[in-house]
Amino acid sequence: MRNRSPNEQQQFISRRRVARRLAMIGVYQWLVTANSFQDIYQYFQQDIELAEDFRKCDAAFCHQLMRCGIENADLPGLIEPFLDRKLAHVDMIEHAVLRVASCELLNHPETPYKVIVNEYVNLSKKFGADQAHKFINGVLDKIAAQTRPLEFRPRNTDRNGALS
Repeated sequence: MRNRSPNEQQQFISRRRVARRLAMIGVYQWLVTANSFQDIYQYFQQDIELAEDFRKCDAAFCHQLMRCGIENADLPGLIEPFLDRKLAHVDMIEHAVLRVASCELLNHPETPYKVIVNEYVNLSKKFGADQAHKFINGVLDKIAAQTRPLEFRPRNTDRNGALS
């Protein structure tokens, strides 16, 4: 990763944050309508309100997260072990957040899991039910522990788990 100026870094973070929000909205739209990824993604580029945000986001990142959130058939198997019910019975906003966040945890190891969890907790605070962020935080921490075991190892152990 190249070094960025503070201004470039802030723009990068902002573009990623907008991409996460749009990907979550796209997956939510898919849950509600069952439209294809292509239809939803095209709609985002053409809708007057969404198109303005779309121009401000990291489009490739948004595309990848939204596509994974919609098309990855393995996501329920990753998420459901940490739920007390089927993923299909989770509120649609929280469902969309969990799908997109899981995709980022799986496919973007360059982003620390704590950053990912924080970003999606904030999305759930903005769009979810009153206490949804607590639910999202708990589930994503468990998914992150499973998908990012090296980030969870105790500080006094090496990569193999041996005490140092």
